[in-house]
Amino acid sequence: MLQNQNHQQLMIELKELVDKTRSQVAVQINSAMVVLYWKIGQRINEEILGNKRAEYGKEIVLQISQQLTLEFGSSFSEKNIRKMMQFASVFGDFEIVASAMRQLSWTHFLLLIPIFEDTKRNFYLEVCKIEKWSVRTLREKINSLLFERTAISKKPEELIDRELKNWSENNILNPDLVFKDPYFLDFLELKDTFSEKDLEEAIIVELQKFISELGSDFAFLSRQKRITIDHRDYYLDLLFYHRKVKSLVVIELKLGEFEAAHKGQMELYLSYLNKYEKIEGENPPIGLILCSGKNSEHLELMNLEDDNIKVAEYLLILPSEKVLLEKLHRSIEIARNKFENKNKSNIKKSDI
Repeated sequence: MLQNQNHQQLMIELKELVDKTRSQVAVQINSAMVVLYWKIGQRINEEILGNKRAEYGKEIVLQISQQLTLEFGSSFSEKNIRKMMQFASVFGDFEIVASAMRQLSWTHFLLLIPIFEDTKRNFYLEVCKIEKWSVRTLREKINSLLFERTAISKKPEELIDRELKNWSENNILNPDLVFKDPYFLDFLELKDTFSEKDLEEAIIVELQKFISELGSDFAFLSRQKRITIDHRDYYLDLLFYHRKVKSLVVIELKLGEFEAAHKGQMELYLSYLNKYEKIEGENPPIGLILCSGKNSEHLELMNLEDDNIKVAEYLLILPSEKVLLEKLHRSIEIARNKFENKNKSNIKKSDI
């Protein structure tokens, strides 16, 4: 009996050793392949640029593809060779590739290559690396316009890059990299007429999908959490905790547009949680008010960010990608212009 147990334990340890080694070898092979493809692309780019003849570029790519395919297989088709050239061109700094190639496969990079905006591409690269996204997850995040919906996208590019670097190197996560606007809740499949209670119940039924839309590090704590202040009971719609931000997150659901009274209600909830629920090592709680619409001037005048309160729109029916992109790009441009004008105003005041 003892001999059988020893044999079983030995087999478990040997299987673990094989799996671990296979994983290490796979990572090494992937890294070597990424380096190879970058070097091939870079070398061909140099040759074509050095020759300065457009026709020569077409000829050499075709010839290289034919010769390498003959010797090494279909991985070096003309289409793939051109992808390698794009790869080396888009990621001109090899250090960026070197820092990510142990976490990102060649297929990951293929999804990033078509993203022309450096800041947007850097966002997906860094978050994918930190969060260890699969290729499927990265594709889903890009297709769901995650960058455009993330609060950080509304800020200047240099600030986005700084926050991403701070997260990557120092493990300090700015909440603006976590919270979005709008949130896609089309999976709730609500009818034309519904109440806030119906909305809340639909979210609870589809809690896994709701958390997926919020972000993987959100943990559900409570629904209709009761708090008592001056012998009066209040009920928080939804209470979550974000592991990496290390904060309690209150979510209030509103059917209509954002109103000034919503801020006062959320301030009360956050003050209570900060005083009675926050434990040592946690950051102050954050409030997220989800509305079916927003009044931009109200939001601007109320300085919600200073009070750790975020307001976002939820969409139960998704518009076309074109319409949604136009709306998001417009809001990003408006927000960045306001940010720059505010900074200029502050600089002028400091000069006086």
